Amino acid sequence: MTETSLSSQSFPMLVPNNSNAQPLIFFLMGISGLKAAQYWISIPFCLLYVVALSGNSMILFVVLCERSLHKPVYCFLSMLSVTDLSLSLCTLSAILGVFWFEAQEISLNTCIGQMFFLDGFTFMESGVLLAMAFDRFVTICDPLRYTTIFTNAPIAKIGINVLIRNVAVMLPVVLFVKRLSFCSSMVLSHSYCYHVDLIQLSCTDNRINSILGLFALFSTTGFDCPCILLCYILIIRSVLSIASSEERQKAFNTCTSHISAAAIFYIPLISLSLAHRCGHSAPPFVHTIRATVFLLIPPVLNPIIYSVKTKQIRKAIIKVLIQKHAPGHHQLFLIRDKAIY
Repeated sequence: MTETSLSSQSFPMLVPNNSNAQPLIFFLMGISGLKAAQYWISIPFCLLYVVALSGNSMILFVVLCERSLHKPVYCFLSMLSVTDLSLSLCTLSAILGVFWFEAQEISLNTCIGQMFFLDGFTFMESGVLLAMAFDRFVTICDPLRYTTIFTNAPIAKIGINVLIRNVAVMLPVVLFVKRLSFCSSMVLSHSYCYHVDLIQLSCTDNRINSILGLFALFSTTGFDCPCILLCYILIIRSVLSIASSEERQKAFNTCTSHISAAAIFYIPLISLSLAHRCGHSAPPFVHTIRATVFLLIPPVLNPIIYSVKTKQIRKAIIKVLIQKHAPGHHQLFLIRDKAIY
């Protein structure tokens, strides 16, 4: 079935969503208007997935294996890597399936499941970024209390609370999607399931779905982003009170990686939301490519940023690579570690 026929397909009769009816099938959108070049365009996306998966796996591996990185800031970094890995994996098969094999059909239940994990891990990343901002705030503004505030128990509680918050806000969203009925075109405008995209295809009243979606957005990212800004306002005020310019520069440098990570997360997220609501004049393929690229920006760039900007991470990665390729150097590192610890 071609994309043209998919776009023009409609269902004049109302299709209720219940267990007695046939499973509802939706169609994910490929790169409309660029079908001939779709396979070639998919190659950069595949490379981005490889970079995202390998980069975040490497960060997670070195944090788990390197004892010198068993510190609160790197625990939060490992949480960020787990979230980015999960974000990449929950859309990998759908996007590459559409681009490579034209596997555009997706059932409603599968679509809702993908939407739950995609939005849930997005909100989780926002919560982890807030926790990392608080870590930077305590490090700079109240360093003497840092070791007493960020012990293992509070860090575990932060991770559990972020997880509980995401499940709590996403469960009503997906449950009310299950109550919708669909009777118009079943063609989604992205190559993965997006909540706003899905509920717009409903021919029943979806106002409560829109309200729940906005509540989920504002109670997570809408709360986290201002809190991160507040943390950095307080950090800047504290840093500017330091007399030594060298110490000020050193304090700011400890925040650059996190500021970059927050920027590459929130700017694409806000841009995608605005584009979906206001950018209707753009060609369909622009929306598809932009949505896919925005989805991959944080998982691809976060490990690169932390590898380049964080000296300890960079040294740990180099150490792992040397241990893998040079057994003699591996023994030297073991001797050095025993001397240190």
